[in-house]
Amino acid sequence: MNIDENAILGIILKGKYISQEDFDNAEKRAKKANISTFKYIIENDLLSLDLVGQAMAEYFGVPYADLNTNVPSAEQVLKIPEKIATKFNVVFIQENKNEVTVASSDPSNKEMIESLMWIFKGKKIKIAYAIFSDIEKTFAHYKTDLSARFSEIIKSENKIAPEMVMQILEDAINLDASDIHLEPGSEKTIIRYRVNGVLQEAGEISADYYQNIVNYLKVLASLRTDEHKSTQDGAIRFKGKTEEIDIRLSIIPVIKGEKAVLRILSRHISDLSIENLGLSKKDQETFEQEIRKPFGMIIISGPTGSGKTTTLYSMLKKINNPEINITSIEDPVEYVMDRANQIQVNNETKVTFARGLRSIVRQDPDVIFVGEVRDKETAEISINAALTGHLLFTTFHANNAETTFLRLADMGVERFLLASTLDLVVSQRLLRRICEKCRFSREATLEYISKFPANFSPYLKDLKNVYEGKGCPVCHGTGYKGRIAAFQIIKVTSEIQELIMKEATSKEIWEMAKKQGSNSLFEDAYEKANLGLTTFEEVFRVAPPQ
Repeated sequence: MNIDENAILGIILKGKYISQEDFDNAEKRAKKANISTFKYIIENDLLSLDLVGQAMAEYFGVPYADLNTNVPSAEQVLKIPEKIATKFNVVFIQENKNEVTVASSDPSNKEMIESLMWIFKGKKIKIAYAIFSDIEKTFAHYKTDLSARFSEIIKSENKIAPEMVMQILEDAINLDASDIHLEPGSEKTIIRYRVNGVLQEAGEISADYYQNIVNYLKVLASLRTDEHKSTQDGAIRFKGKTEEIDIRLSIIPVIKGEKAVLRILSRHISDLSIENLGLSKKDQETFEQEIRKPFGMIIISGPTGSGKTTTLYSMLKKINNPEINITSIEDPVEYVMDRANQIQVNNETKVTFARGLRSIVRQDPDVIFVGEVRDKETAEISINAALTGHLLFTTFHANNAETTFLRLADMGVERFLLASTLDLVVSQRLLRRICEKCRFSREATLEYISKFPANFSPYLKDLKNVYEGKGCPVCHGTGYKGRIAAFQIIKVTSEIQELIMKEATSKEIWEMAKKQGSNSLFEDAYEKANLGLTTFEEVFRVAPPQ
């Protein structure tokens, strides 16, 4: 497909899809990188995919089909034979007596139009533009279940392990899974995907073929294939049909063999923003104020998988501009950010959090991002960096915001240093978001309330209505699509500084924070359920009242 990039850039500017200032900066940087301005804008996520789609549709002179909002059903997809659909990247949208509407990433393809006219004889073909990857996701409807596809691969006797891995990864990406679990048993290995924070079974592999799959994954991650009794960690760059995806591989020995977990890492930050985190207006204003300070320390706490890194990168993206130097030390680097200097922890070359952080301080940074504070040494260097004129962001493992202070003190960090440097301590959890396509409200009946435990049902007694998702093609029948965070935020005021210095308990610190307007994780999650963003079942599962 040949496109006139200058014409598209004209549409982008005319439609104000991008500001003139951002466009001028992109043009300068594209010249330095010796690539086109259009390519630079796309590769650096200066436009969301939705805006790119609208600009491309305008370029082709056709409507834009947003397949994320209006996901074609299996019945619609199967209207076009798989061979034609995959060849031309086209999907059926709708039809009436005289006309058929399809979506394609190349509406000008004459061969595609001729093929469609042959399929839908006697009808006019109307074409809309849709993004390539969005159309490709709909092709999942052509696939049989994973186990059936494995049987076909085994029959073909051609590159069995690579083909199986490809199918596993492609399905995970289409489902927006964050993790893939391969769990070996005596006769078969279970495949499970974590989607929206919840594990679901996807298929199984015969034990006869599983070791070959593990070995293939080890080769991709440059791990030892002859080591089966110790843990191994590595990284894989998976080249899909439309993009390259980074994967973190962890292998551990279990009774029945080797268990493999693949974490799919996001490489782009185009959709990250403070506005999309789910903060209340008051909490968003607090975030905005704190990230504009010239120095100090902001900590996001919570368990693994609670979205801490996503929140911090949303903050960094907000303040990222050519006038400041952002440098990070991470394990792993989960998002690639333009203008940021990102360092990957590497124990083999002795690039640890502590050593990397010492070097960063000598690199004239304005903002420092430490992926995680794991030990006293890293904590002390971080705090000293915040004391000496740097704004430092980091994550920490703690059950809630108020215990973060005490855990850091237990590590051996002096309390007067904590009081002097900490500006904002946040705890968060992720809740599944109700699918907007199939959300509905229902009466909060006594029967509904009674299904919750006794310590939770009193909070529901005054409710008139609750929100749920019916389940539809958009959310794969689950009623949930995406996730939203619940927050507990403690702004370190002079009163809280005094409590830290006086060795107050976490309860005393929280009571003061609450008096000053802080909400608990439960209160924030409850409000989101009340607004119809999530369900009360999710609130009880993730952030129950303490």
